[in-house]
Amino acid sequence: MKIGNVNIDNKVFLAPMAGVTDLPFRLLCKEMDCGLLYTEMINAKALCYDDDNTKFMLKISPKEHPVNVQIFGSEVEYMGKAAYILNEYPNEILDINMGCPAPKIVKNGDGSALMKKPELALQILKEVVRNSQKPVTVKIRKGWDEDSINATEIAKIAEAAGVSAIAIHGRTREEFYSGKADWDIIKDVKESVIIPVIGNGDIFEAQDAVDMINKTNCDAVMIGRGSQGNPWIFKRVSHYMKTGELLPEPTKQDKLTTAIRHLDMSIELKGEYVGIREMRKHLGWYLKGLKGSAKVRDEINRLESYDKVKDKLTSYLEESLT
Repeated sequence: MKIGNVNIDNKVFLAPMAGVTDLPFRLLCKEMDCGLLYTEMINAKALCYDDDNTKFMLKISPKEHPVNVQIFGSEVEYMGKAAYILNEYPNEILDINMGCPAPKIVKNGDGSALMKKPELALQILKEVVRNSQKPVTVKIRKGWDEDSINATEIAKIAEAAGVSAIAIHGRTREEFYSGKADWDIIKDVKESVIIPVIGNGDIFEAQDAVDMINKTNCDAVMIGRGSQGNPWIFKRVSHYMKTGELLPEPTKQDKLTTAIRHLDMSIELKGEYVGIREMRKHLGWYLKGLKGSAKVRDEINRLESYDKVKDKLTSYLEESLT
């Protein structure tokens, strides 16, 4: 498929997730045949002020293309300027966050709070499109709450503003990630616009992705929580879509070997202190469901040295192979 002038090999995308979709995780997902990678959300205003931490989050490897950088903010000027700055970065696509439900984001009027202000959303969309030399996409939700479902309205506004594709999560902001995602709203959005629509919400198995496409006619699927500790899901979904064959689940050895590699990549990029702490959630996801993993996870969460964490994972792996 294509988004603007960008060719994408398959219809299985990684959702942008704060604190999750950093460079090491994206690289692992790319190896597993993820069609399009999204960065963590980038603060547009911080980027305009040349913030070092923000620029660090924008590190992109030649091995991970195509990449979609997601920016957030609610000030038209800064969103446009950030888009202009990102023309110099190696990402192929630029995404606008209008879906994040986190309280610290929406309290400033950013993320999904923008869906409550369609006129402001339109101004931002136009300004970003005007300043970007790359295709612009937007990620939205069903609406703010059940009394203000306006995904199709925002989708039409985005298309009119020159946006090249829309991703929609089938929950309202009020729902966060509870309950069941509403795939009917994805279908409604798809029927309301001509540009590609990417469906998001409750894809945890290969069959889920096929079911979503069959039900909504969306052009691609986006996987978020289903990829946590499970980068294999992209290969399993993509392969199933192409062949109808369901690849086997990753083994315990697969999970632990990849967890150790992920740990190594994180330490190399961020250093021991930060890398260890940020990897704790990832390691918990890799270990989830494995026999005796709760005890191992608790022990790892108390360790602060790379060698000790790696030794614990290695010994756990060796025990499983004997």
